[in-house]
Amino acid sequence: MNLQTILLQAEGGGIEGGGGYGTLIMMGAIFVIFYFFMIRPQMKRQKEIKKFREALQAGDKVITSGGIHGKIKELKDDYVMLEIANNITVKIDKGSVFATAADTQQQK
Repeated sequence: MNLQTILLQAEGGGIEGGGGYGTLIMMGAIFVIFYFFMIRPQMKRQKEIKKFREALQAGDKVITSGGIHGKIKELKDDYVMLEIANNITVKIDKGSVFATAADTQQQK
């Protein structure tokens, strides 16, 4: 190679030219892969959790995100009154209720 060829390659006008569309297509393909393998399943899980929380009723046995097992005594829009022992109730944010006790027993 001579000096002129080396300088042309350093400036970007050398042997390889263009290639902008290939990069754009690869970026689009990566986004599509991320959508189908990461974003979409997470959205489905969030919909299932929201549906579960809307279906809660008094008397259901649940487990909170902190691991507290109990029975729902009262439901409000923002919170749940959870009975964890005889005559012991705690006020818990509705967003921290994730699973029913019956569901976790079936998975084991």
